This record gives sequence, structure tokens and C-alpha cells, in this order.
Amino acid sequence: MRIWIQAGALAAALTISPAWADDSSPVGLWKNIDDVSGKTEALIRITESNGMLQGQIEKLFRTPDQDQNPKCDKCTDARKDKPVLGIVMMTGLKKDGDEYNGGEILDPKDGKVYKTKITLTEAGKKLKVRAYIGVPMLGRTQTWIRQE
Repeated sequence: MRIWIQAGALAAALTISPAWADDSSPVGLWKNIDDVSGKTEALIRITESNGMLQGQIEKLFRTPDQDQNPKCDKCTDARKDKPVLGIVMMTGLKKDGDEYNGGEILDPKDGKVYKTKITLTEAGKKLKVRAYIGVPMLGRTQTWIRQE
């Protein structure tokens, strides 16, 4: 009887576990912290499709004196003059060992697109996002914090 109870508890735990956040994957909601000002700028939802990650801006944190619905007026691609809220700003990242690379990231403030790589840290609670030109050492890194 005892083994059946343990087996039932294990089966219940296995059916519930997919609802838990997978801290071994960057998929989820992240709070973006500006590496210069230290202020929260946005919430970004990272999703995965066919082994590739992308990030979309889900919420902006703006001060009352800032435009609450800014457009990507400095973008030079199809995102030109599109609302920043909802914009897909990170694309093409693929798992490569302990990091994800080979992608691009848009900085909506200046409209520039950079190469990017990301690495999970602190048991999946933080994400190091490196944007660069040419080689990774010619760039800057932001730390994003997992929200769910």
C-alpha cells in the first residue's frame, strides 16, 4: 500500500512539474536593467521556436515626463516607426554549450542592431545579455532578472 501512495505522489509531482519555471532555459519573462543608469527599462518575454530564441518587449517603465508609447523612430529596418511596446527586439539565438549566441538585438533608443549572446547565471535567476559589434569583447553587457 505504501509503495502505491509513493508512486501516486511521484506521478502527481511529474504531471505538475511542467508548470514550474525552467531555470535551465532563458525562456520566460525578464526585467531589463540598463547597464549605464541602473534603472529598470522594460519587461521582455523570451520565447523559443524551432530551437531559436527571440525576445519581445512586453512592458515599458517610463517616467511621467517621457512618451508613454514611444516609436522606434531611429530604426532602419521594418521596425521603423513601430511602437517599441510589442517590438521583437532579440532574434536568432541558438544554444551553444552554456550560452546562446548567433543572434541579434535591437536597441530601440538608437535603432542600432547588434550581435548578441546570452548566458544564464545564478541558477537561472539572472541573464547576462552581451550586445556587441564584430567580436564580443567590443560591446557591453546588461543583467536581466527573471520575473517568472
